[in-house]
Amino acid sequence: MEDAMERDQPLSPFGRIFLQPLMNQVINCAMALEFPIDDVEAIKAEFRSSILLQHPRFCSLMVTDSSGREHWRKTQVDLDRHVIVRHQPLSDDIHISDEDAVNDFIADLSVSSPLPTDKPLWEIHLLLAHKTVLFRVHHALGDGISLMSMLLSFSRRVDDPSQPPTIGGVGAASSSPRRRRWSVWTLVKVVWYTLIYIPEFLLRALCLRDKPTAMSGGEGVELWPRKLASARFRLDDMKIVKRAVADAVS
Repeated sequence: MEDAMERDQPLSPFGRIFLQPLMNQVINCAMALEFPIDDVEAIKAEFRSSILLQHPRFCSLMVTDSSGREHWRKTQVDLDRHVIVRHQPLSDDIHISDEDAVNDFIADLSVSSPLPTDKPLWEIHLLLAHKTVLFRVHHALGDGISLMSMLLSFSRRVDDPSQPPTIGGVGAASSSPRRRRWSVWTLVKVVWYTLIYIPEFLLRALCLRDKPTAMSGGEGVELWPRKLASARFRLDDMKIVKRAVADAVS
């Protein structure tokens, strides 16, 4: 027992927040594939040799000690409990699209199927009839950026399958005098707007109350039926927005 406790790692403050019953956040990421999923065992074999099962958080249980504090405890991963294969379509309605069927499935999972705590807090659903892979990862395991980095580690380039994909980075910052002058001016504006907006924020928080709208929740809103919607944006349009606001779009 002492050896087990020595191996335990405490949760970070944000990890503990994400595990609270009222803040139980699970990241659902669906990937639609071009070709059908034919060999499930090959996918499992790929996951067994991947960095996923080498990451300590993906190989650990969330346990609670006698004082009520949560810890990560290393365990053996049973991949068959994490890779869930569904052969049948998600809906009997032949008129519903794959996208709508998957969206409804994720919305239902987010309310009715929390991640079990007797295994590491992640699952992979293979929706064979819809050519879709659904990743369910508890937010306590990581944020979106770290999980996307792990997902990219599974990918390979089309022109060279032996190489991982490359993502264009941001160019090196300029150190010219003009750039430094703009940096000083930007800092002055940040300080000025902070002095203006902090009192305004405090007054709004203390003196004003949001009016009820169609989007306002009520008692037990976290248990109400949910609807998941998706939208498509052209990459060229996103680039226009990026240039217009002179900032990154994530």
